[in-house]
Amino acid sequence: MNNSEKQSHKAVEIFKRILPSPFTIAILLTILTLLIAQVFTKPSETSHGQYFMQLMLDWEQGLWDDSGGGLYFAFQMMLILVLGHILALTPAVDGLIQRLIKYCTSTSSSVVIVSLGAITMGLLNWGLGLIFGAIIARKVGEKFAFENKAINYGLVGAAGYATMMVWHAGLSGSATTKSMEEGYIPALMQEMDIAGDFPNSIPFEATIGSGLNITMIVSCLIVIPLFLYWLSKKVKSEAVPQFNTTTQKEEKTAKNTLKGAEKLDFSKILGMGLGIGILLVGVFKAFTYTGQSSLGFIQLNFINLMFLGLALTLHQTISNFSKALQEAIGDISGILIQFPFYFGILALMKSSGLIVLFSDGITSVANAYTLPLFTFISAGVVNFFVPSGGGQWAIQGPIIIETVQQLGGSLPKTILAMAYGDQLTNMLQPFWALPLLGITQLKPQQLLPYTFLLFIVGVIIFGIGLLIF
Repeated sequence: MNNSEKQSHKAVEIFKRILPSPFTIAILLTILTLLIAQVFTKPSETSHGQYFMQLMLDWEQGLWDDSGGGLYFAFQMMLILVLGHILALTPAVDGLIQRLIKYCTSTSSSVVIVSLGAITMGLLNWGLGLIFGAIIARKVGEKFAFENKAINYGLVGAAGYATMMVWHAGLSGSATTKSMEEGYIPALMQEMDIAGDFPNSIPFEATIGSGLNITMIVSCLIVIPLFLYWLSKKVKSEAVPQFNTTTQKEEKTAKNTLKGAEKLDFSKILGMGLGIGILLVGVFKAFTYTGQSSLGFIQLNFINLMFLGLALTLHQTISNFSKALQEAIGDISGILIQFPFYFGILALMKSSGLIVLFSDGITSVANAYTLPLFTFISAGVVNFFVPSGGGQWAIQGPIIIETVQQLGGSLPKTILAMAYGDQLTNMLQPFWALPLLGITQLKPQQLLPYTFLLFIVGVIIFGIGLLIF
């Protein structure tokens, strides 16, 4: 074992010691927020016991209170992941994967193709990118196992996971798409009891379509594959584990055995007709949109609508769609329960005044120019404890908006800085790697050494971008 491999092994061991399970992280963050609120925000006229019980009641209300759209937003996030997975399981996407892996003849060529494919899909939809990256990495591993050729499978898996360090800059970014919704920002700040003259929305052109963001996307599409290619020349290949490559073939039911309404489940006219109809509704909404931004229609509901239509159309029948749904739904089991905890934390921060306290803390050390960089760093740290772009935006968004107003900074740039910091530390936080690890059959220790190096590359890319623009 050479020095670089020894250092990677040490890094993996450190990560394994300091990172508990994602659900445990959510619980620990809840306890930490309670303690901070208890110590720093308790009114002098209230006893510790009374204030603690009040905080607990506020937390409990936050778990289930949908007045601020918390549960609605969580359901939007679940649909993004599930519909992205369903779309990745369509014959069309599978055919694309099969064509791509023909060019995967070595570790070097594989990491370039896998990373480019996963990042591109992730820019369209983060759930699609995550599952596409996992599936194509698995197919590459199976190909090399079948050919009995050595490959660094962990590095290929890291290439597939690279999509999660770029996703928040794409079309399904939580902070950017929510900020584009008409009236969202004033309503959010009113919900947080923060007064001020806030913009009605942030146009697409100011965030996702901005020069800063386009430059960052292009840089990632160039630098990440090139870095992985260079890294593949420095690390050794290893034997690929044996896979269970048996696949479940589509069940073919003879038409003459179907009875009554059962025929509808296997009707291509119904399945594709519904899918095409949904797509036409989406196209109509896009062409008739009259909001502040020319591309402001690209919001979470619109993205989910289009992916639902595409998935139904490409799966052709309700039966095929339902089977893909059953396979995809398991990926959200590890994250579904965590969203209420994040909204409970948000309720604690609101009721105790911690949001204002944190905002004042950032204001005291930042100015209008350095605020995006401070936001980038803080978002990376917060993502360790809130490994969800949506959950993190719910907590950190009001702080960002309030601080920008106080300092007179650029809100679009600061929102992007939060998005960059959130996505980047996904390379260190294995929460969103759970679906990929399950599909590829990789172990976290096979992935983390390489995603750690990707994290370093990302710090350089996004740090320079925020300083220059």
